[in-house]
Amino acid sequence: MLLLIVALLALAAPILLNPFPTASALAQFNAGYPDLMQRFAIYGILAIGFNILFGLTGYLSFGHAAFLGVGSYSAVWMFKLLSMNVIPAILLATVIGGLFALVIGFVSLRRSGIYFSILTLAFAQMCYNLAYSVLTPISNGETGLQLSLSDPRVLDGPSSGSLPVTSLFGAEMREAATITLGGWSWTFSVGYYVCAALLLLAFWLSIRIFRSPFGLMLRAVKSNQNRMAYTGLSARPYTLAAFVISGMYAGLAGGLLASMDPLAGADRMQWTASGEVVLMTILGGAGTLLGPVLGAGVIKYFENIFSKINDAILHQWVAVLPDGLEDAVVAVIHPFVGKGWHLTLGLIFMAVVIFLPGGLVEGARRAGAVVRRRDRNAPSVESDAAARRAAAE
Repeated sequence: MLLLIVALLALAAPILLNPFPTASALAQFNAGYPDLMQRFAIYGILAIGFNILFGLTGYLSFGHAAFLGVGSYSAVWMFKLLSMNVIPAILLATVIGGLFALVIGFVSLRRSGIYFSILTLAFAQMCYNLAYSVLTPISNGETGLQLSLSDPRVLDGPSSGSLPVTSLFGAEMREAATITLGGWSWTFSVGYYVCAALLLLAFWLSIRIFRSPFGLMLRAVKSNQNRMAYTGLSARPYTLAAFVISGMYAGLAGGLLASMDPLAGADRMQWTASGEVVLMTILGGAGTLLGPVLGAGVIKYFENIFSKINDAILHQWVAVLPDGLEDAVVAVIHPFVGKGWHLTLGLIFMAVVIFLPGGLVEGARRAGAVVRRRDRNAPSVESDAAARRAAAE
């Protein structure tokens, strides 16, 4: 049922994320354009994979951006050497992400707690700096790896005239159809639905992992490793498997990023990108199925929508106020939007950590419990009528 609900929401996202008419002042808050929806889906996949490691085993990795970057580089190289079809690129990115995670996890999982986190951070920073220096022939350094007309592309053949675009069996990723109805406008793109389909597949796999004996063993690792060892079970094979699966999810997300925009740079491997996925998971609810997707959506929404609200837009919203009051209101709101969107997101994150340790999912559960309790306590019409008759008698 949960998967069905998520599937329906994903299919209807271009409509649900554009609730305001295009010409209205509130159209600034619409998020139904293809680029942002693709990022919702891609970073949702990244957060789901990270949640399998952190949410189930309790191992906090600060180096997941390394797998994201490796997946992007792998996908772009596939576009350069083989074909512009996204399927081979996505498959290679997933496999390379998993192999890379196997190597890093084999070393890092010799330690736990903060030492494990520091080891993963060190590996990620090593990869970031290597991409800028020693591995420049592979990564193209600061410029980033990108397509060129001289690329062989064995299956497609060399390009002539203009650079080719990524596609899925002939359907271009950037291809889109726009439907206008009244004041509303909705855009349905091929790229988004490819990302959404893979998001649903990733979500279904996470459900299977969470509810499997393997997922139960991962919870045992998080609960008490010493007690698990006393039963004769070693935690390391399970944590390494979770680390590799999480790395494959990150590699898939990196491949999708390259499929939407065939460019791979070392900035995707920076420590801030690793911290971002940690925030997504905690904000949505670590250890829950839906939480990481919600957290990824919230952070990417703030990054792309709130960061575009400037003083001109604020003055437009409060233009009905007197001049002095208008300037005062804009001055109060200004630090929280535009370039200051990090401040708003930080305050939200602090509030969630303090009041909702289980993330946004816990907040939804509490709200649902309050509504159900209110419904149970509300007297029915029949009981009210019976009480009035008894009082009259």
